[in-house]
Amino acid sequence: MSEVTMPRLSDTMEEGELARWLKNVGDQVEKGDVIAEIETDKATMDLEAFESGVLEKQLVEEGTVVPIGQAVAVIGDGSGSSDAKPEADAPAEDAEEQKDTAAQEDTAAQEDTVAAAAESETASDELDEDDLEESEEPGQPAESGQAEAAPAASSGTGGEASAGADKLRMSPLARKLARDNEIDLDSLSGTGPDGRIIRADVEAAIEGKGAKQADSPAAPKTPAADDGDSEVIPLNRIRKVTAKRLTESQSVPHFFLTNVVDVDKLVALRADVNRGLAEQGVKVSLNDFIIKAVAIALRLHPEANASFNGDSILQHHRVNVGVAVATDAGLLVPVVTDADRKSLSEIGANVVELAGLARDGKLKLDQMSGGTFSVSNLGMFGIDEFTAMLNPPEAGILAVGAASPVPMLRDGELVEVQKMKITLTVDHRAMDGATGAAFLRDLKGILEEPLRILV
Repeated sequence: MSEVTMPRLSDTMEEGELARWLKNVGDQVEKGDVIAEIETDKATMDLEAFESGVLEKQLVEEGTVVPIGQAVAVIGDGSGSSDAKPEADAPAEDAEEQKDTAAQEDTAAQEDTVAAAAESETASDELDEDDLEESEEPGQPAESGQAEAAPAASSGTGGEASAGADKLRMSPLARKLARDNEIDLDSLSGTGPDGRIIRADVEAAIEGKGAKQADSPAAPKTPAADDGDSEVIPLNRIRKVTAKRLTESQSVPHFFLTNVVDVDKLVALRADVNRGLAEQGVKVSLNDFIIKAVAIALRLHPEANASFNGDSILQHHRVNVGVAVATDAGLLVPVVTDADRKSLSEIGANVVELAGLARDGKLKLDQMSGGTFSVSNLGMFGIDEFTAMLNPPEAGILAVGAASPVPMLRDGELVEVQKMKITLTVDHRAMDGATGAAFLRDLKGILEEPLRILV
C-alpha cells in the first residue's frame, strides 16, 4: 500500500487544488494512469499513479487545496478499499499540532481563571471604592479582617518592586479602568492621599483622551467588505503567483528604451502573406512577425538573450520567446521554443495553440518553462505605448503598442505613415544601456525591412 501525494508540478507551485477525481475508490489503476486533475498556480495538470493497484482511499474531496507533499489518495491491493468520505480518512494532526492545541486550551483555561479572579477583586473594590481610598492614608492601620500587604510586597524582589508600587499607587479598580480604556499608567498623576491615583484621576484622563481624538482629523474610511458597496474577490492561484513574481520584479534594477518603428512595409507584407496562404488556411498576425523579428535580433545579440544569476550571467543558447496571454484567471506566459528556427507560419500556429490552451487552463509545465525573453503586445486594445514589467529571470521584455497612422513629410510631401512604438524593459544587472540600445536598433531595422523575417 502506498500514498499518492500532491506533487510539485511547477517551479512556483506551493499548493494545488484537487479539481476533479478521474478514478473512484475501488477502481483498478495502472502505473501512469491519470487519477485526478490538479489546478496549480499556472494551469490544470494531471495527477498520475506511480504504481499499479486499486484506489483504496480518496483522502481529500474535489475542490480541496492541498500543500505539496500531503497525501491525497492511497493505492493498495484492494483489501483496504473504503467508501467513507475523504474527511474520515484525512490524516490526523501530528503530535506537534496536538501539543500546540493542548497548550492553547490550557492557556485559555488559565486566562479564564485569571479573568474570574480579577472580576471578583474588582467587584469587592466596587463595593465602596471611595471609602476605601479615603481610609488608606499612610500610617493608618488596616481594618480588622484585612491582610497586611506591605511586608509581603517588600520581600522577595526587594526594593525594585517596592519602588514600582510606590510610583503607581492605585486600587485595582482604577488600574482596571485605565487598562480597559488604553490609558498609559505612567502618564497618570494622583490627586488622592500621598499622590495615590484614584478613580477620578483615571476618568479625567479618559475624558482628555476623547477630546484629543475628537480634535484630530478623521482617518479616511476604508469601505467595509459587508457595506454593500464593495465585493470581496479572493485571489486565485494564478493571480497570487503573478502578484508575488511582479513584486520580485520591482526589486530588479531596470531601465526602459523606446523606439518608433515605421511599419508600412510590415503591414503590407502581412497582407500579402495572408492572401498567398489563404487557400492553405494559414493566417499570421503582426504579433507573429514581431515574435520572429525578436528571435532574429536575439540571435544577433546573444548578450540580450540572458539572465542574471547572482555572481554570473547566464547566456542562453536557445531562443525561447514568451508571449503574454490574458485569460479570465489572470496573465499567463506560454513559451514559443526555438523561435529563431521556426518559420513564420509555424510560430503563428504555435501561438494560436498555446493561447487556446492558456485560456482553457490546459497548458503543460514544459509549455510555460524555459523562456529567455518575453513579448507583451497590447496593440489590439488600442494602446499606443506602455512599459512592461520584467518576467524574472529573463533580462528583457518588449512592450508593443498599436500600429497607428501618423502624418509625415516624405520627399517633400505630407503622407500618412503607419507607426508603432516598442519599449524594451531591461534588467540592468545583466545588460547595459548600450547593449539594450543596439538590440532595439537592430530590431527596429528588421521590422522596417520585414523581408529579412522571411529569409
